Amino acid sequence: MIDDTAYFDSEEFKKNLQQYEDSVRSGHPMYMDPDDLASVADYYHYYGRTDEADTAIDLALQYNPEAVAPLLYRAREAMANRDFDKAREYAERIHASDDVEYLYLKGEILICEGKTEEADQLFRKHYMEVPPDELMDYVYDVANLFSDYNQHDKAFQWMARSQGDDSDDFKELMAHTLFGLGKYKDSERIFNELIDHDPYSKRYWNSLASAQFMSEDYGAAITSSEYAIAIDPSDAEGILSKANGLFRLENYEEALTYFERYTDIIQDDEFGYLHQGTCLISLGRTDESIERLKKAEEVADKDSIYLPEIFQELAFVYSEKQQLEAALCYIDKTKDLNCDHIDMEVIRGHVLLANQRTDEAEEVFKQTIINSGNAPKTMLRIMVSLYDNRYVNASYHLFKKFFSYVDNDWNDGYAYMALCCYDLEKYDEFMKYLKMGVAKNPKETKLVLGHLFPKDMEVTEYESYINTLLKKEKK
Repeated sequence: MIDDTAYFDSEEFKKNLQQYEDSVRSGHPMYMDPDDLASVADYYHYYGRTDEADTAIDLALQYNPEAVAPLLYRAREAMANRDFDKAREYAERIHASDDVEYLYLKGEILICEGKTEEADQLFRKHYMEVPPDELMDYVYDVANLFSDYNQHDKAFQWMARSQGDDSDDFKELMAHTLFGLGKYKDSERIFNELIDHDPYSKRYWNSLASAQFMSEDYGAAITSSEYAIAIDPSDAEGILSKANGLFRLENYEEALTYFERYTDIIQDDEFGYLHQGTCLISLGRTDESIERLKKAEEVADKDSIYLPEIFQELAFVYSEKQQLEAALCYIDKTKDLNCDHIDMEVIRGHVLLANQRTDEAEEVFKQTIINSGNAPKTMLRIMVSLYDNRYVNASYHLFKKFFSYVDNDWNDGYAYMALCCYDLEKYDEFMKYLKMGVAKNPKETKLVLGHLFPKDMEVTEYESYINTLLKKEKK
């Protein structure tokens, strides 16, 4: 979707924000246009300063109870809280002064409720009534709305109604839509075109970095994020993008520095503290990692999507420190969260196994397999846990049974079996499963077996590399 926060960088907004904050500090209220106050509220909300955002919106509605922008803010706030009746109340108040905004909000509420087809029908019905000179703006607005809610198929369908719109705004929306559809290279191409038009847009550079990151071109993603940071050294998105790229390249020390820079700017974002914790784990700085992970837990909302991962990492860290009860406590904390509870029980078994509670681990694993309906992915995770805890022989024999059980189109786990064979010096079987891993799941093979090969070697070269080594040994 288009980044509406671009307005925050404008001189007009900076002037309005300064005037508002000066007024608050002085205790002498000044009149501001309600729409400008709504923009100030959006700014505070974006940076997690919700109390200040509410104060600005309350003031805007005091000045004009029917102002559209503050009412839209309150309606979206209600939607975020799943209070759709309240959102419709605000929509009705907007109806009297702005029919188009009322229509958009009515459709947005339907999308937020999961009634995407009803929203589409509403917009298509109005499409027939739009004057020709307003049609392109309408198509763009509807497509952008669907994009905001990750309904990228619908966004693309609406953009197909455009008639030769070659504007940068349209191109940017198309690039975001293609990104949402998983067409990262096409998205990257359009963002490069936009950068040619405006090389000083940090928004374009950050979006390009995201497309490159999703294409696993982490070096290019880091370079693009560096351009965004050069344009604005305090740009949180660019700093986080660089941190993520460095993390994926296993440059944990520098990644940690950039995650810390990010949380200096966005202080209440658990994502930054979570990844500081994971960097510190990789650097072997366990006690510091606990401190950062607990900070992530502290700042996270109770419905944060990152809480399961925060608790999982804390469970692993405490397990590594042989503090089993603390580790199990954090797994228990996930019971009321919206997460994969089967996966969490696998982690429980893993933690028990790591702390030599083998009988309890076995019971947990058996029950988890039953609860999963004998799901192959659950069995695979358990076999990997056995390997990670150095029960290599047990893992090997379970993999043998597992591969006789799954269908021929099953693609996961072959690299792990190859690793078991390598550790057990079963080199013929190692070559067999290496070959299958390369053919069926090269990404997993790179992740699991990459440490056995030269760092920059392509996965497709693994088999020939081993064969060459074997020939040299025979000579």
